[in-house]
Amino acid sequence: MTRKRVVWLAAAVALAVLVAVQVVVSSGHRTQFIARADIPTVTPGIDVLVGIAVVPLRIRSFDYRRDAFGDSWTDDTTAPGGHNGCDTRNDILNRDLADKTYVSIKRCPNAVATGTLYDPYTNAVVAFTRGETTGAAVQIDHLVPLALAWDLGARTWTDEMRTRFANDPANLIAVAGDANQEKGDQEPGTWMPPNTAFHCQYAVQFIEVLRGYALPIDASSATALRGAAATCPTR
Repeated sequence: MTRKRVVWLAAAVALAVLVAVQVVVSSGHRTQFIARADIPTVTPGIDVLVGIAVVPLRIRSFDYRRDAFGDSWTDDTTAPGGHNGCDTRNDILNRDLADKTYVSIKRCPNAVATGTLYDPYTNAVVAFTRGETTGAAVQIDHLVPLALAWDLGARTWTDEMRTRFANDPANLIAVAGDANQEKGDQEPGTWMPPNTAFHCQYAVQFIEVLRGYALPIDASSATALRGAAATCPTR
């Protein structure tokens, strides 16, 4: 990939991040969590996948390696937030959790020690406490999974671009660990968040990441993304 191409992609991926914060809404005697705020709008009659190539199927190459995308959660990246003194996981926890307390650790002087996740994928309320076991209850998901991106073309990118992709806040979201494990590396054609209220945000952000990194999508997932985007309000 040429330097000019890398610079263009870097600029294209300066996306508005849809943070998965939720609000409490009372409904009779129960309280539920629904996707808040900045729900994106779509223009009627405009294909949300315009400019994104659609391929018939995802072809699994089975040669995917996590280390091809750099060290996990490295701060040494050209992605937004890189070189800020905190690794990517701690940046996203700080962005997406509520009711936070902090602690200084080697990888981040202002890391989240405790907090609350209002999980956009399931509507569950998940308590976060830093630690090997309890910390696993909250995980950081790549909306466009790394293995999926690899199969769709990331295998041909430079190491720098793959590291950027793996740490780009526009492609990251804090979610409940169980939901993240259930999703795995599945594409939208086979998995969408159980919380249908979040389908609009999920689809629009997924599409923007595809577009920003010039990735195609398989036909089944294109149908799923268009359907989810159709739940967005119109402008």
